[in-house]
Amino acid sequence: LNLTLAARNDHFGARHFIKEELPRIRYANPELNVKVNKVPRSVGDKWKAEMLLEFKNGSKKTVDVSEKWSTAIFEELMDSAGGDRWRTFKAERRAAGNDPVIPDVKPRPAQPTPPPPTTPKEGIAAALP
Repeated sequence: LNLTLAARNDHFGARHFIKEELPRIRYANPELNVKVNKVPRSVGDKWKAEMLLEFKNGSKKTVDVSEKWSTAIFEELMDSAGGDRWRTFKAERRAAGNDPVIPDVKPRPAQPTPPPPTTPKEGIAAALP
């Protein structure tokens, strides 16, 4: 598992994945080789964070982890590499009515929601700054 992301100020889902999910993955799979590459990035650079999965059979899969929540990254990783135990777990969760399988898997909104309109101040509050 090779994860490449910006060293600072970007790729927040991948950064949170490293902090919250990766220690659990490493604990459950002590033989797993994990490399995290934090690359310096200048102001004008536009590139996406990615996770490269290399399987024992020699096949590789690249997963785009930009603009994703850490839980969405985790679920995509498990869908790719989790095997039969993960598929069984997902089927059991869905059969029990627990969907989504991983709580808080939400797509990141394309545009931030605008703030609610402000109402004009009335009375003495209108004179205050």
